Amino acid sequence: MNFVTAELPGIGGSYKETPADFEVEELPLYPCSGIGEHLYLWIEKSGISTSELMSRLARGLQLSEKEIGYAGLKDSRALTRQWLSVPATKLAKLDHLLLHHARILDVQRHTNKLRLGHLAGNRFSICVRNLKVDAATRAEAILDKLHLYGVPNRFGEQRYGVLGNSARLGLLLLRADDGEFCRELLGDPQKISHPGWKKAALAYRQQNIEQALKQLPGSMRIEQRFLRDLLRGKTHEQAVYGLPKQRLRFFLSALQSSYFDQLLDQRIFALGELKNGDIAYKHDNGACFRVKTATAEQPRANNFEISPTAPLFGYKVMLAEQEPGIAEKTLLARENLTLDSWKTGHGLSMPGERRPLRVPLESPKITTVTDDSLTIEFSLPKGSYATSVLAELMKFSPESS
Repeated sequence: MNFVTAELPGIGGSYKETPADFEVEELPLYPCSGIGEHLYLWIEKSGISTSELMSRLARGLQLSEKEIGYAGLKDSRALTRQWLSVPATKLAKLDHLLLHHARILDVQRHTNKLRLGHLAGNRFSICVRNLKVDAATRAEAILDKLHLYGVPNRFGEQRYGVLGNSARLGLLLLRADDGEFCRELLGDPQKISHPGWKKAALAYRQQNIEQALKQLPGSMRIEQRFLRDLLRGKTHEQAVYGLPKQRLRFFLSALQSSYFDQLLDQRIFALGELKNGDIAYKHDNGACFRVKTATAEQPRANNFEISPTAPLFGYKVMLAEQEPGIAEKTLLARENLTLDSWKTGHGLSMPGERRPLRVPLESPKITTVTDDSLTIEFSLPKGSYATSVLAELMKFSPESS
């Protein structure tokens, strides 16, 4: 992996030794109005995912998960605080609600259900341990450069799944290779450490579906449902598209992310440098426009008003022109794909969008320093990952962490 701060030595170390080492606090997009038919719950959780938190809320409040609103998914291996919304009719039940590994810190009313993406960003407080000598001095220099030039807007390792194969699953979906998709869904036994899961994946590859279902861990409910569908006589295609659409769209999104990261890496040493034909992103409102004359627009990029973008490929996405456009079209051609490939049907077609190659690093600071650890605080816009900052600081590849 290449780094924006390649000339600055990293601090080494490790993180996420405990959930409290990695704190994430959601920055809301708007304040609650104090009135309305929805309750916004400010919840702190540790050691569980947002999905699991929603499942526990649904059971405890006796409602459907579809009635719960959230702005973003938060890591399970972290101490996180975020807003979730539920119908105001459930107010009385909150007094008797028990949430393991989570607690409600505040309750407010609002007029609408919380929607995905309705957040301004996230504030992070991360403790990095087992550091090299002079770590604080090194960290300060790296943070200063990232604050000035921006953070590579890479996707986090969680985007690619525990086995790192989510993007491949997305590609197999686009190619309608249902048989290979099923093998990949259960996973490569050589890459699986969990004993039961490993045996299940091996049994599946030996075409012993009953044994695979028996060995699969109880937490892998979606994969269990998939295997049961096969045992009931459904075809591979029927079993694949019987999976939750949210999961299938995640795989397609992971493929989009993988291609974006590849295009970003091609420009890693000049993420703020515009080229003729680029499509630029306005950081104040998210609008995009085509760059006709890069030299005329470059001062705005230097002031971090705008940044170059790369596509999250989809059937409606606007591609760049000239040199940036050639890179985008070359990547698609190499994969034997076109924009129309993203018209997958089954309610899964992906329109695509543009994403800035860099994002601003807000309010970075080192808050605590010990002999072998330091704690760093900073904020990032929504959709951006703290692992991009940590990779620059520690000089590690997220794929190998």
